[in-house]
Amino acid sequence: MLIEDKIVRDFVKNEISFVTTVPCKQLAGVIEKIEDSKDIYHIPSNKEDEGMGLCAGAYLGGKRPAIIMQNTAIGVTINTLVTLTQFYRMPLPMLISYRGELGEPVACQVEMAVHTKALLNQLNIPTYHFHKEGDVEELDKILQYTFMCNKPVAILTDATFWKGY
Repeated sequence: MLIEDKIVRDFVKNEISFVTTVPCKQLAGVIEKIEDSKDIYHIPSNKEDEGMGLCAGAYLGGKRPAIIMQNTAIGVTINTLVTLTQFYRMPLPMLISYRGELGEPVACQVEMAVHTKALLNQLNIPTYHFHKEGDVEELDKILQYTFMCNKPVAILTDATFWKGY
């Protein structure tokens, strides 16, 4: 089974019925599978903080949401994460491509990678880092945890997980 299929299957298994995405080369296969899923309503977003607002609306409307994004926008989302998602105890799985590690071809991606985990830690957001294909087996439990404790959770997926840049 492809990683992308496993991710979508676990989303559906955990009743995630609303997903917003921001374009990302590494996550393009997942975004494509989300778009093709008859069980998930997909809305592309222009920006990550806008997507979090859409997820909040979906959650308040009775849906289980998720966002798919890049780590380079964590800085843009801090206010939304704290004053909306965390303050109102909204569960939000965040599937995040973790750009900027060894082998990164785009220099500006490196700077945010240096700060991503520290920012998520400072915000007390549980963070899981997928390095190898088998790590995806933990996704179902991570999603269950997110909705059980009503917290945003970050799932970082790096280039080695996706088999390169």
